[in-house]
Amino acid sequence: MFKSLLRESRIAEYLDNSVHLVYIVHCLVNIKKRKDIMRQSQKMKNIFSDKATIVPRKMLQNPKKKWVVRDFTGLDGVSLGMAQSVLEAMARKGYVERIKRGPDSHTVLTNKDMLITDWLRGYQFELNTVDSYYSTDKKVLEKAKGLLREKQYALTLHTGANLTTSFVKTDEIYLYLQLVDWDKEVLDLRQKLDLKELVRGGNFHIVRPYYKNSVFFNRQKIKGFAVVSNLQLYLDLYHFQPRGRDHAEYLKRILEEKGKRLD
Repeated sequence: MFKSLLRESRIAEYLDNSVHLVYIVHCLVNIKKRKDIMRQSQKMKNIFSDKATIVPRKMLQNPKKKWVVRDFTGLDGVSLGMAQSVLEAMARKGYVERIKRGPDSHTVLTNKDMLITDWLRGYQFELNTVDSYYSTDKKVLEKAKGLLREKQYALTLHTGANLTTSFVKTDEIYLYLQLVDWDKEVLDLRQKLDLKELVRGGNFHIVRPYYKNSVFFNRQKIKGFAVVSNLQLYLDLYHFQPRGRDHAEYLKRILEEKGKRLD
């Protein structure tokens, strides 16, 4: 690797001249830094991939805050390197502005509408894996809530949004699950709720999240049920059929009327 860096910097011919040693080292370090930055940029081509979205999710939660890189780290966050790379990518896209003032350097969210619009171009609910079952029990959702711990599940799509809007009449139930042993725990839940597996379709849909690390971020409790964040509801609904986009826009309007936001 050292030799290849020397070739790239075109300074191998100066190795026998100690006068140029400091300059050589300086060039090599800069070449390595540029390569590291390029690698990070390549990794962050999609800031709407699972763990990377923790950064924009946090920013949308508090859109007026002056953010520093360490705000995105910790137990429910990302590494310093990932946070830095995501912020750089967001700045290139025009979603944020990075203010460089020495120790007072920070990042601010400047275009949340464009951020969400672009997010919708890269995500739709169909990226999740859905296992569908059938239940004749009208109280199956209440029973499921009793069996699942609050941190194990979150309602989404019309199921979750209707708790705020009552906009779409439907018997379909969609819930994300967060399980340790998926097959075993889903089988146990099916047996306890008497969920039938049909050749096709169903009305009780168990969702394996595409956003394994971030779908439960800012999970909320509405009328006693765990529901994904308003942002995730909007993202899930927008391309969903039937009536997903109508419901997404109605939810957004209701939240704005209540002084709330998509976060």
